[in-house]
Amino acid sequence: MADLNRAYTGESHGSVGSYGIGFVLSIVLTAAAFGLVMVPVLPHVATLFAIAGLAAVQVFVHLVCFLHMNTSSEQRWNVTAFAFAVLTVAILIAGSLWIMHNISEHMVPGAASSQMRMEM
Repeated sequence: MADLNRAYTGESHGSVGSYGIGFVLSIVLTAAAFGLVMVPVLPHVATLFAIAGLAAVQVFVHLVCFLHMNTSSEQRWNVTAFAFAVLTVAILIAGSLWIMHNISEHMVPGAASSQMRMEM
């Protein structure tokens, strides 16, 4: 009951500087990804991995600068819930890709008969 009487102090909100840094970093990371696509200086596969890396960094910037997630004791449950959500999404994506790969591999018309001819 004592927790109900505690006043909200707003400690978890970020400062204007934090929001400004997050905004600038987000713009720079987005412009870098856009530039990699518009000016093809890297091979296609390297461009794909570079954009994926920039996206991962941008997610981290958003979590820290805008959602104020950190390792403090007040944020422990938020970080735990976020980690569970990331794990769940990763399992769903990996499982979906695995299922689609197996369906593609096993449902291609004529693949089984051509494989049997190759073994003979």
